[in-house]
Amino acid sequence: MNAIFKALNDPTRRAILERLRAGPATAGAIAEQFQFSAPTISHHLDLLRQADLVTSQKQGQFVVYTLNMTVFDELLGWLYQFKF
Repeated sequence: MNAIFKALNDPTRRAILERLRAGPATAGAIAEQFQFSAPTISHHLDLLRQADLVTSQKQGQFVVYTLNMTVFDELLGWLYQFKF
């Protein structure tokens, strides 16, 4: 759970997650939307992957990133317990 909160703590990583809500994307497609270098975006994607918030799948010479909704469901379930 700590890795999830660490990943969500950064506004760039939150913006990447918002981008992935629209659908899977390659690191290059994600990087085009930000004013950061490709290695910087790759670092952010790696932290999101370590937290299991995104999954990656190699397709040819590209790596495609997708939201891992299972982890979001678990996080929401954990947070929901504090409502009552």
